[in-house]
Amino acid sequence: MADDRRIKVIVPIPMDEAGVAARAAQLPSDFVRSGFSPEFVAVPWGAALGDSYHDMLLMDWTVFQTGITAEDEGYAGVLIDTVSDSGLRALRSRLTIPVIGPGEAAFAAAMMLGKKFTVLTMWPEWFPLYQKTLTEYGFWDRVASLRSIDTRPDVTELLAGKEEVIFDKLKAEATRAMEEDGADVIVLGSTTMHQSAAFLAANLPIPVINPGQVAWKFLEGLIECGLTHSKKAFPTPEVPKDADIRKGWF
Repeated sequence: MADDRRIKVIVPIPMDEAGVAARAAQLPSDFVRSGFSPEFVAVPWGAALGDSYHDMLLMDWTVFQTGITAEDEGYAGVLIDTVSDSGLRALRSRLTIPVIGPGEAAFAAAMMLGKKFTVLTMWPEWFPLYQKTLTEYGFWDRVASLRSIDTRPDVTELLAGKEEVIFDKLKAEATRAMEEDGADVIVLGSTTMHQSAAFLAANLPIPVINPGQVAWKFLEGLIECGLTHSKKAFPTPEVPKDADIRKGWF
């Protein structure tokens, strides 16, 4: 039986230990409930920035490749470390342990906390990621807007050293989302933006959702309640192709 506390957190971009550690910082030890253990694992190959349909396909595929063994490895759940929810539905089909994406979790939380939410992101090249998932989930009628600060992201070093400039840009764009688009909740468009969450929450009059943290807490809750995704909604393949899927890693 799977250990009921270890969670495989899949980083959708290949990177070194320092890059993985920067992303893992979104879940500090005092935030993680006692007994749970996030284990961040980067895909071994694939996309660079998620800035194109080319990269979207690679993220879907490599996250799926990395996740299909999670149940056999003894994990109790999988968290996908990207608001694009790359590989989410395919992994739910292959696994019986819960698989959560920060996009779906953050959007659902936003709809509970307000009437209209804006996805606030680094650059418009990421808009297709949200357009795809919002269409799949059927959430468009609750979306005020997609907005960006038109700044090329660094998916490894994140916002470190750029806080003074980036944070003010994000605040200004969020303010425009409220005033011009009618947003009453802000969803950060990437888990790589987690360093800005506390600043924005303290400087905006509406909720600011840090997607990686919301998704983590949702996954903790599912595991504690003994819940996972419906296999009627995400049926298991009659003929799994795990060995073939795992080929070609390098």
